[in-house]
Amino acid sequence: MIKPGPVGIDVSSDSLVVAIDWGKGPRQCEFDNNAAGHRRLCRFLTKGGRRVRVCLESTGIYSLDVSLALYRTAGIEVMVANPRATRDFGRANFQRSKTDGTDAVMLLEFVKRMPFQPWQPPPQEIFDLRAISRRITALTVAVTQESSRLHAAQRQSELTDAIAEDIQRHLDHLTASMESLTKEAVQIIRNGPQLSTKYDLLLSVKGIAVTSAVRILAELAVLPADMSPRQWVAHAGLDPVHCESGTSVHKRSHISKTGNKHLRAALYMPALVAVQRDPNVKAFYDKLISSGKRPLQAYVAVMRKLLHSIHGMFASTQDFKGDKFYALAA
Repeated sequence: MIKPGPVGIDVSSDSLVVAIDWGKGPRQCEFDNNAAGHRRLCRFLTKGGRRVRVCLESTGIYSLDVSLALYRTAGIEVMVANPRATRDFGRANFQRSKTDGTDAVMLLEFVKRMPFQPWQPPPQEIFDLRAISRRITALTVAVTQESSRLHAAQRQSELTDAIAEDIQRHLDHLTASMESLTKEAVQIIRNGPQLSTKYDLLLSVKGIAVTSAVRILAELAVLPADMSPRQWVAHAGLDPVHCESGTSVHKRSHISKTGNKHLRAALYMPALVAVQRDPNVKAFYDKLISSGKRPLQAYVAVMRKLLHSIHGMFASTQDFKGDKFYALAA
C-alpha cells in the first residue's frame, strides 16, 4: 500500500497556507479559510485518489471547521498538534523566521518525522450543545429588540393596541422557546458526566447562573483538552494588544477581539455580577480602578482572570475559590 503523502497546513483567520511534498520536493499553495475554501482544499488533496496525512495546529475557532472538513473526507487523515509541541520542534530544527509559509513547511516536516496521532473531533452532542446555546443567544437579542418595540408602541398614540398585542405574543413565544432550548441544553449536559461536572463547577462562581454556564461551557467544550489558559484567552479575543510606533504613537492598549465572540460575550455579564457579589473579585476590580484603569478595562481584566480561573477549576475539579482569584488585603 502506498504511504499517505505528508501535508502541513498553517491556519489563520482568513487563509490556509498548505505545504505538500509528494516526491518532488516541498511546494506551497493557499486556500481561503471558509467553507468553500475547505471544499476546494479537500478536492485538491484527494485528487486522483490520493491519500494524505495532514498536520495542523490547534488554534481553536480558526482550525476547528477545517479540521472537521478534512476529517470527514475519505483519504485524509488528520493530526491536530499542540502548538507548544510544534514550536519546540521548530526550535530544535533551527527555525528562526516565522511566517505562514515557514510554519506550513515546519508542520510538513513535523508530520513526516513525528509519530502520527489521529485527531478525533468532539462528539456530536458537543456541537448540538453549542448550536442550541447560540440559538438561545440569538433569541435573547430578539427579545431585547421586541421589548424595545413594545415600549415604543405603548407610548405612541397613533399605533393601535393590536400592534402592542402582536409584539407581546411574539415576546411570549420567544421566551417559551428560550426556556425550552435551555432545558434541552441542560439535559445534554447532564447526560455527559464530564460536561455535568464542569457545569456544576461553573455554577460555583458568583455571577454565573444557568444561562451563562450553558453559554460558556458550550464554547469551551469544543476546544482541545490540552489548550493552556493563555490560549483560551487568545481564543476568546481577550488578549491585550499594545500599539506603539516610534516616539510619537502611544495608543491605549485594547483587546484583540480576534477570536470567539460568543465566548467573549458569554463572560461579560458574569464579570459584572461577580464584581458586585464576590468580595475577592470586587477587590481585584477596585485595585484596577484605583491604578487608573477605566471601568470597561477593569471588567475586561475580570473576564480574562475568570477564564484563567475556570481553566484551573476544570483541571482540578474544584469549585471557584475567591482567594485564589485575588487575595484580600490582611
